[in-house]
Amino acid sequence: MSLFSPTTVGDVDVRNRVSLAPMTRLRSGADGVPGPLVAKYYAQRAGIGLLVTEGVYPSAESRGYAGQPGIVTEAQSAGWAKVADAVHAEGGTIFMQLMNSGRVSHTDITGTDRIVAPSAIAIEGEAHLADGSKVPFPVPHALETSELATVRDEFVAAARRAVDAGIDGVELHSANGYLLHEFLSPASNQRTDEYGGSPEARARFVIEVAQAVVAEIGAGRVGIRISPAHNIQDVREKDEAETRATYEALVAGLAPLGLAYLSVLHADPAGDLIQDLRRAFGGTFIVNSGFTNVTTREEAVSAVDGDIADLVAVGRPAIANPDLVTRWEQAASENPVDQATVYGGGEHGYTDYPFLQN
Repeated sequence: MSLFSPTTVGDVDVRNRVSLAPMTRLRSGADGVPGPLVAKYYAQRAGIGLLVTEGVYPSAESRGYAGQPGIVTEAQSAGWAKVADAVHAEGGTIFMQLMNSGRVSHTDITGTDRIVAPSAIAIEGEAHLADGSKVPFPVPHALETSELATVRDEFVAAARRAVDAGIDGVELHSANGYLLHEFLSPASNQRTDEYGGSPEARARFVIEVAQAVVAEIGAGRVGIRISPAHNIQDVREKDEAETRATYEALVAGLAPLGLAYLSVLHADPAGDLIQDLRRAFGGTFIVNSGFTNVTTREEAVSAVDGDIADLVAVGRPAIANPDLVTRWEQAASENPVDQATVYGGGEHGYTDYPFLQN
C-alpha cells in the first residue's frame, strides 16, 4: 500500500490515505450555521481521502468558541447537508468531529448558565469572547452521575442529525483537553463515583459514549480521536505508567465495537505506546504528529509505507493547499499557511489559497 492508494474506512471507500485533520476554523457566525463559504472550503479539499470537519458542538452547553459550527438546530443541520452535498459532488468523503468543549469555554460563549466538566477544576488561562475580549476560564459544574446520560445522549442525537444530513460519519473528539479527554486524565477527573479513580473508571464514560453512538448510527460510521500525553489545556498525563494504563483500558473497551477508525495525535506515532494501542485496537489507524511540527510529504509517505499507520491526518498543509494530494503526488511546491487567518475571518486564508496551475 502507499499514501496515494485507495482504502476503506469503516463503511466508506476513500480515494487515498491522506486525512484532513480536524482544525478549528470559526467561520460559522453567531448562529453556528455553516454557510456557503464552509461548504466551499470542504469541497475544495475533497481530493483528500478522508475529510474530518472542525469540532462541531452537540449542544449549546458544549460550545467552546465564537464562530464554531453546531449540529443542534434545524438550520445547522441544513447547513451541514449543503456541506455534505458539496463534498460528495466532488467525489469526497466527510466525517464530522463531534466536540463537547467541557471546561474549555465560558458562559458568555455558550449562552447557558454553566459549563461542565468531570470535576469542578478550572483551567488556567483565558477564554476568547466574540467581541475579542478575554476573560478567565470559570470553574465548571462537576457533572453529577445522573447527568452523564444527558451528555452521552447529546452526542448520540448529534450523530444522528449529522448522518441524516448526509455526512458520512462522525469522529468523537476525545483529545486536546476537551470534555471526553477531561474524563481520561486524573488532572481533570477527580471523581469518586464509578467514572473516576482508576484508569478503567476514567475510561468508562468515553467508552459508553462510543457504545451509544455506535448503537445509533453503526460502528462503520464512527471514529474516535485521542491524544495521549499531549498535555494541553491543563489535561496533564505525565505519569507514563498511568497514561499507558488509561489508554489501554480505553482501547480495550473500544476494540470490540468495530469502529471505523482510531485517530491518534502524538509526537512519536512510531513509538511503543502508540503502536501497542494500534495493535490492541485492531482496526483502521490514523496518525497525526503535526501539532508543534508541520507534517511533511516525506513523513506522511513513510508513515504509510513503513506500516506505522493506515492513514495520515494533515493539518496546516491542507489548509494552505486545497489540492494537497495532487501536489504531494507530483512532489510539487506548497503554499505556506497564513497563520494569522487560521482562526476566524472570511474568505481570505480560507478559500482563496491557489491551486496548482495546469
